Amino acid sequence: MKLNNLHPAKGAVHSRRRIGRGPGSGLGGTSTRGHKGAKARSGYKKKIGFEGGQMPLQRRVPKAGFKNINHKEYNVINLSTIQKIVEKRGLTEIGIIEFRESGVIKDKRLIKILANGDLKVKVNVEAHAFSKAAEDAIRAMGGSISII
Repeated sequence: MKLNNLHPAKGAVHSRRRIGRGPGSGLGGTSTRGHKGAKARSGYKKKIGFEGGQMPLQRRVPKAGFKNINHKEYNVINLSTIQKIVEKRGLTEIGIIEFRESGVIKDKRLIKILANGDLKVKVNVEAHAFSKAAEDAIRAMGGSISII
């Protein structure tokens, strides 16, 4: 077998349709466009989502939901997590940098402290928001909170 013996499989190669090349070709006259109508004219472009006059899907489906532009996404950290970090690293103050270094938060979202778990040590906590119960728990242990 040599390169000059290779050829495509039978029926794999077709000659392309040459549209609009006279009546003898069988594809002259209307050139496969049918008679009249927008699709027969030059410059026709179908509008995106057009369904031939039927109500388009994007108009049939009801609009739902509401996106509040003032919504804030928080990384939530519990008091039990703070307790673990303080025990592990022996800290008295804990803030964004300490949370990042310990791997508790990975993105740039705001931080909110919640009161799940219990705190057993005095610690000063710095975050963007605190739940009322978390504030009370931190202050009860003699610690302080600071809102960034």
